[in-house]
Amino acid sequence: MKRLILSLCLFLVTPLVWALDANGSQHLAAIQQRWAEIQYRTPEAQRAVAFEKLAADSEAFTHEQPGAAEAWIWHGIVSSSWAGAEGGLSALGKVKTARASLEKALQLDPGALQGSAYTSLGALYDRVPGWPLGFGDEDKAEQMLRKALQLNPDGIDSLYFWGDHLYRQKQYNAAASALEKALQAPPRPGRELADQGRRGEIDALLREIREKQD
Repeated sequence: MKRLILSLCLFLVTPLVWALDANGSQHLAAIQQRWAEIQYRTPEAQRAVAFEKLAADSEAFTHEQPGAAEAWIWHGIVSSSWAGAEGGLSALGKVKTARASLEKALQLDPGALQGSAYTSLGALYDRVPGWPLGFGDEDKAEQMLRKALQLNPDGIDSLYFWGDHLYRQKQYNAAASALEKALQAPPRPGRELADQGRRGEIDALLREIREKQD
């Protein structure tokens, strides 16, 4: 009886990880690919409308796969990208949606997609205005980005956003080291366009750092 009770207790406190089925994996890949196309190939003036449509799709994905952290991560990423493309005060609601989605993903599975929820949350805390307009917080950003690096120390995104954080803190040498390491990150199958675009962002930020160092 004691063993049965213990087993039940462990079941109750252990988070359930929802594995994506084949259709879910295909839907995830389609959202990732469309995001990269909008982010890196769509003219800037057209991105807000394109991300709005993708956000509707990523929200539907969370309804299809409510227990999958991957769905919530990507709804958070798309929502934050939509906010960035739109700008202005109207973007604040979208970044709050992004934060809520990423926090939901952490509740479901903190390690999903190699800690991408931590990476994206850290970027949000770094880039959203602070109180009273928003919830930006440099300390929380650093906390989240460090957790992301623990889970994915060699990832292009975790290293890029860590380098960007260090740049914002004017730690230029450390930022350059992180970004140079990001350029050595292994390629992600199926994410070729995203990798290419991210490397372009890394190169641009490295140029800014070198100008600061001169």
